[in-house]
Amino acid sequence: MRRIVTCIICLFITFQCISQDLDSLRLRLTVMKEDTTKVLTYYACGDLFVQEAPDSAAFYYNKGKALAEKLDFKKGMAAYASHYIVLLNTRGEYNEALHLAKEALAIFQTLGDKKELSTAYLNVGSEWQYLSDFQQAAENYLEAKKLAEETGDLRTQRIANNNLAGIFLVLQQYQKGKEYAEVSLTIAKKINSDYAIASSLYNIAAAETYLKQYDTALIHFREVEEIGRRTNDYMFILDGWLGAAGAYSGLKKYAEAEKSYNEVLRLSREKEAVEYELYAHMGLADMLLNAGRYYAAGKPIQAGIAIAQKTGAKYELKDLYFKASTMEEKTGRPAEALASWKKFQQLNDSVINEKNKSDINLIDAKYEFEKKQNLIRQLEGETQIHRLAIRQKNMLNYALLGGAAILLVISLLYYRNYRQKQKIQQQRITELETEKKLSATEAVLKGEERERTRLAKDLHDGLGGILSGIKYSFQTMKGNLIMTPENQQAFERSMDMLDSSIKEMRRVAHNMMPEALVKFGLDTALSDICNDINQSGVLKITYQSNGLENVVIDQTTAITIYRIVQELINNTIKHAGASSAIVQIDKSEAGITLTVEDDGKGFDTVLLQQSKGIGWSNIQSRVEFLKGKLDVKSSAGKGTSVLIELKA
Repeated sequence: MRRIVTCIICLFITFQCISQDLDSLRLRLTVMKEDTTKVLTYYACGDLFVQEAPDSAAFYYNKGKALAEKLDFKKGMAAYASHYIVLLNTRGEYNEALHLAKEALAIFQTLGDKKELSTAYLNVGSEWQYLSDFQQAAENYLEAKKLAEETGDLRTQRIANNNLAGIFLVLQQYQKGKEYAEVSLTIAKKINSDYAIASSLYNIAAAETYLKQYDTALIHFREVEEIGRRTNDYMFILDGWLGAAGAYSGLKKYAEAEKSYNEVLRLSREKEAVEYELYAHMGLADMLLNAGRYYAAGKPIQAGIAIAQKTGAKYELKDLYFKASTMEEKTGRPAEALASWKKFQQLNDSVINEKNKSDINLIDAKYEFEKKQNLIRQLEGETQIHRLAIRQKNMLNYALLGGAAILLVISLLYYRNYRQKQKIQQQRITELETEKKLSATEAVLKGEERERTRLAKDLHDGLGGILSGIKYSFQTMKGNLIMTPENQQAFERSMDMLDSSIKEMRRVAHNMMPEALVKFGLDTALSDICNDINQSGVLKITYQSNGLENVVIDQTTAITIYRIVQELINNTIKHAGASSAIVQIDKSEAGITLTVEDDGKGFDTVLLQQSKGIGWSNIQSRVEFLKGKLDVKSSAGKGTSVLIELKA
């Protein structure tokens, strides 16, 4: 994923360059006339030097560019960027590479060739990813994928899927990243390319490492290294070593991990591969911190920070500041740890947050939505074609047969056929529209939960950390001050108020995204919320569950059920005037049944059809999202009973 796949070269010329030795190729250049073929030949020659002699590669690339400008050869001028950015990326000059890639994209947009345009979008997306702008990267990758599917370009489809896999790995959506990488690998095997197979395998192995499937990840990383050795590609060798080191670290085989990281550092410095050197320092620092070797971790952390600052790799720099803060805290340097933490927070706010994730997922959803809209338009077009065909056949039959009776029979037959087809088409359109509505509801609910999670995390990790730091500073200050009894009493009251603030902040964060739901599951989370309300004395709630012991419920479903119960209890407290309530949840093979009852004043259920309240609307949306059934029974003075049935 960390390598940019850029190759807009005439295949005929490329195969010639590979099959001839360098001397004969140079001789051929001297006798060729100055035309577009010679431009592409210059670029192909540069490709022969790109790894071992970058200065020579730059020489040939610039010769080709100069000739393309002289001939006003637009495609050749754009192709220059596709080759030269490989050199810039190797040196870590990502901003310059992005500028070139954008120039090439602008040229290809005027030329209108979809295949070349899709490759140009890939190049721009890759440069944005190097610069840690994952939203811009994802937009360009999805545009490239769309064009590649329109033209049937398997190669570009493979690259786009693989690059999107890398994006979702960075966003910590590891299963989704692995799925994109597996699609990429399937295409790579179809086109039978060692490079394509290795780069797809790398992302699969990286996802497996994050998912803690270390043994499988090691197998795939070794396959990547083997392809690198077979093809004499040092970058794949580095990929294999770097990935294996991470897997060894996950298995706590620290000696093997350190050996692999040092091998990456040695070869990356030899090849001047700055990016691999940066990731080796980061991995080595992680391994040393996990092994408890905090003082030793300082050297790779500082080396990584220097490289990240030089290359503008903000995402990696953010991660390194976090590691530095941890290392400095563990080695007894609180002032330095606080300074590094502040740098981490500043970068974390600007590089990637929950909004980035939401935006990228919305881009992905928009891409799928457009595909469904095209299918709907296609079906509607087919319906119109059938309507015109029936009319023409009816007119022809009328002219030929001339009999009103025969015409009536034929018309009825065709009309019935038309109505049947129209009904089928309309049913299909309705299904697609329903699916679109459910997708939109899912996006809204997931976005709401992500925002709750982000706010809870910001409160707990951000504000909580600051308040705890203030408390620690006050406690330290207290030991160094001589105070009167009155000042001592005032100081203690201030400390009590600060403790109360910390507890209240944690209560709010817990309410937005309770840890019990994430750590222990739905049953414990529902029990906790009922116990908390019981302890407050606002309402007496009896909680009963059946069949939830040791049952794993999908996190999205669990969060949705939790929010439904939370909203129903809030409604009971606010509106029912009840003294007691029952929350009952049963899990069986048929599905989940949820019942919430109270002994309150009740209400006319007809009013729910006219209700415009956000709370009740949220309950209905969540039940529809889970494809469940909702039944409310209530009458004046007899309380309220809400029954929700969710199929398995």
